[in-house]
Amino acid sequence: MTTPDFATYIASLPRVLAGAAALFRDAEGRVLLVEPNYREGWALPGGTVESDDGETPRQGARRETEEEIGLDRELGRLLAVDWVHGTGRPPLVAYLYDGGVLGEDDFKSIRLQEEELLSWRLVPREDLAGFLPGATGRRVLTALEVLADGSGTAELENGHRVG
Repeated sequence: MTTPDFATYIASLPRVLAGAAALFRDAEGRVLLVEPNYREGWALPGGTVESDDGETPRQGARRETEEEIGLDRELGRLLAVDWVHGTGRPPLVAYLYDGGVLGEDDFKSIRLQEEELLSWRLVPREDLAGFLPGATGRRVLTALEVLADGSGTAELENGHRVG
């Protein structure tokens, strides 16, 4: 009986994607959203974690934030982890970090990555569901709750709290 080598075993495992984003707000509590040019709708600054390069989710969120909007900031605590089932793609584990409250000078220094983004805007909490439907919107609203009540990291599945 032969046993498969380790590389064959690893190649046989299911794939899971990892994404990471930062939740930035202004002094009024509005959330910074970006408008991608490669798909419909809005998003938080963030993207895919480059795990083949050894990047962690926190590092990925920071790198993507710098690439997309030109802000290189130390990110705060992990607010939410969301398991999002895939439709036509592997499942995604989405990490959401506290980007903090940005000041007027921060907003003036935003430089959009023109290859990926059309615009940015600040959106009040009550309007977020219209810009971020589905799991993403629920994830952001839960992260805002976590920030408001000082509770720990929220565990989510498709944007719904579990556990």
